[in-house]
Amino acid sequence: MWILWLVILVAIVWVIRSAAGGGSAPPSSTRESALEILKGRYARGEISLEEYRRMREELEK
Repeated sequence: MWILWLVILVAIVWVIRSAAGGGSAPPSSTRESALEILKGRYARGEISLEEYRRMREELEK
């Protein structure tokens, strides 16, 4: 009988966590900032130096 209550409790916790997002987003310390993403795009050659400078100025405002 106690196994049934344990299963119900686990199911309730699972439903609550999945409804709340379940911590699926990475912690803020691991997220890249917009400037880091911009630097990466420039380093990979996805944007030109002029585009990089213009976008960096916008981000630093």
